[in-house]
Amino acid sequence: MRLFRKCTRIFIILCLFAVSVTTPILLLSSHRLRHLGSDGSKEFVGDLSIIKQRLEVRALNAVQQEEGRSVKEPILDVYRDGDQSSAVSLDSIDKNDSVGKPENASLSGIDVTTHAPKKESQQSLPEQKVATTREKEKSRPEEVQRGQNVQSHPRRALDEKVKEVKDQLIRAKAFLNFVPPGSNSNFVKEIKLRIKDLERAVGEATKDSDLSRSYVSRAIQKMKAMDSTLLKASKLFPECSAMVKKLRAMTYNAEEQLRSQKNQASFLVNLAGRTTPKGLHCLSMRLTTEYFSLPPEEQELPDQHKFQDPDLYHFAVFSDNVLACSAVVNSTVSTARVPEKIVFHIVTDSLNLPAMTMWFLSNPPGKATIQIQSIDKFDWLSNKYILQKQESLDPRYTSPLNHLRFYLPDIFPSLNKIVLLDHDVVVKRDLTGLWRINMKGKVNGAVETCLEGEPTFRRMDMFINFTDPLVAKRFDVKSCTWAFGMNIFDLQEWRKRNLTALYHKYLELGSDRPLMKAGTLPIGWMTFYKHTRAIDRRWHVLGLGYESGVRLNEIEQAAVIHYDGVMKPWLEIGLQKFKPYWKKHVWYEHPYLQQCNIHE
Repeated sequence: MRLFRKCTRIFIILCLFAVSVTTPILLLSSHRLRHLGSDGSKEFVGDLSIIKQRLEVRALNAVQQEEGRSVKEPILDVYRDGDQSSAVSLDSIDKNDSVGKPENASLSGIDVTTHAPKKESQQSLPEQKVATTREKEKSRPEEVQRGQNVQSHPRRALDEKVKEVKDQLIRAKAFLNFVPPGSNSNFVKEIKLRIKDLERAVGEATKDSDLSRSYVSRAIQKMKAMDSTLLKASKLFPECSAMVKKLRAMTYNAEEQLRSQKNQASFLVNLAGRTTPKGLHCLSMRLTTEYFSLPPEEQELPDQHKFQDPDLYHFAVFSDNVLACSAVVNSTVSTARVPEKIVFHIVTDSLNLPAMTMWFLSNPPGKATIQIQSIDKFDWLSNKYILQKQESLDPRYTSPLNHLRFYLPDIFPSLNKIVLLDHDVVVKRDLTGLWRINMKGKVNGAVETCLEGEPTFRRMDMFINFTDPLVAKRFDVKSCTWAFGMNIFDLQEWRKRNLTALYHKYLELGSDRPLMKAGTLPIGWMTFYKHTRAIDRRWHVLGLGYESGVRLNEIEQAAVIHYDGVMKPWLEIGLQKFKPYWKKHVWYEHPYLQQCNIHE
């Protein structure tokens, strides 16, 4: 009987427990099913969206708190686009190529500048939707205004991000060198991964403008990850002296590599400057073949009676480069007021004489007159003597054409004045005014190069050995220097003072002892010492054949621009910013230039 009562009591307790559990569930389910077809679904979705939004806010707060512990990044524009996640606004950076300071960048009620949630996040869902729509409408003019502010910032600020990346890479590699060889710890794996990720994110970029919008955001993320890794590394290796020694060693190695690469680059540039491009060699061969196919009576240039007329304007060019000579002649004739009174005397070697003659036979320079001569026809000139006295690996210094300028009175015995032009110049103004300059009894009219701070500044002791007693006695180290390339010579005064014999004397002295560097410039300073008349600097502007920093306004005002240096405009190594001045006087549509692959 007692057992029966006990079982009955247990059964009643279980029934009451089941009723108390299942009754609320059934009531709640029936209520949900009753309203599911109408507003229930909307409330359900609304609940999910609210939950999602709260999760996004918490995630963003966590990210910003992590950023606050690490490196502080520049404030960036942030926007909200529909239901997508946040993104950094880089449109203005890409379009304007500069960085501006955002005024009030915000995302989903989070103020980026303060890292604190706004009051709008506590509003109800309908109010948040209306506020988001209004913020979108207001953000458009603000973005335009920020884009205008972006343009006013200097461009050099753009390189800061790439510099920070490279600094991080250097620090990371320095820490990696502290690790024992063969170590495969988690720290080594982590820092190697960070280095690889950061190098991939930046790539070959040298400035921030080289990075696209996606690469900038990716680099920022990798920088933050690298910064946390570097923080761990600084705790693992807290000794500063070891880091200083390692960085000094890395700096020394980098400087040695840079010095070696600079020497190699300088050698290659000088080598390229001394060689003849394949296209120019091809052009010379084609013109030579064409010349010898002509009958003898058609191989002569016209108007030979003008060659020795002292009343005309005579120009001399000594060169073996057909294309360069054509640019000099074309630019001079195109700017001349009276081209029919211009006579060009081009002297070349016997190898290039047929090609040079054929070019001007088929491309006559308008009303001007051309004379082509070979240096081998000057029996009175000893080429062997010149080559023995100027010892150098550079053919520009050992070439007889380079020293032919000291024999102008002998080459043109019937002329009184002549203008010498190098083959690497371009004429931009009429040069007939040079004949009206009062030489005041001087032989050489040239532009001075003795102003300190100018790109073409030269001193006598840069090229002449003033430790020699003979040099120190005859010349003043502070005397003003001048430039070859565009010179007006009074040949009558030259003959009176017999400066060619003086040139030979200094050349002989230089063969016995090191008086000067190879080339015509130092020996020209010595030969025409106290015989040079300074002319206006606008007649001749130098520095277009190397990174001299010559100003654009000087080039525009110049009568002659000179590509002195190894970076000639017809070479691939020529400076692109100066090439258009030369290219405009070259006929690239010529069939021979097209066949020899000589293009702009």
